[in-house]
Amino acid sequence: MSKKFLDDAYNLNSSQETQDLYQDWAASYDDEVAENGYATPRRVAAALWAHLPEPQTPILDYGCGTGLSGLALHETGFRALDGMDPTPKMLEGAQAKGVYRNLKGFDIDDPAPLQNGAYSVIAAIGVIGTGAAPPETFDLLMKALPKSGILAFSFNDHTLDDPAFTSRLTDWVDTGAARILFRESGPHLPRQNLNSDVILLEKA
Repeated sequence: MSKKFLDDAYNLNSSQETQDLYQDWAASYDDEVAENGYATPRRVAAALWAHLPEPQTPILDYGCGTGLSGLALHETGFRALDGMDPTPKMLEGAQAKGVYRNLKGFDIDDPAPLQNGAYSVIAAIGVIGTGAAPPETFDLLMKALPKSGILAFSFNDHTLDDPAFTSRLTDWVDTGAARILFRESGPHLPRQNLNSDVILLEKA
């Protein structure tokens, strides 16, 4: 029986632990999340397409992992997809999906891995949250967007319970620096009884 990694993903304490787990998980990641009914990528893609049904919109899939998010975006209709992920083995999985124009790695501890203004739409699907990218990643992505740019992302139940993450969203909205275009709760990993909020956030 192959090792299961999902439960371990919510008990990580450092960026190195996170990268090591995802490097080991890469070969079985798609199968394990599929077994648990992983629904968030399609939900984010559908929300973004409903708001912006333009196939050639350049989208950065940040933390693309094995490419399940890119696959969902592609199946929804988007065709100009670039991906970034810090885990080499995960990027190999993304390459195999055949839906990205470009894929690149980055140092997980790099405080500024993005070129500001390069994309008007950034997707971070299942990326920012407990056991994954830290709270400051939210600010990093928002600052990289131009005015009127859109961050399409998700917060799962674990993340919604953690003010370190939710306060980032609240701060941007309450100060008028961004506005919520869409927010909806729904299934994330239904076989784990986990939901997520899918959110489209426009930078002011």
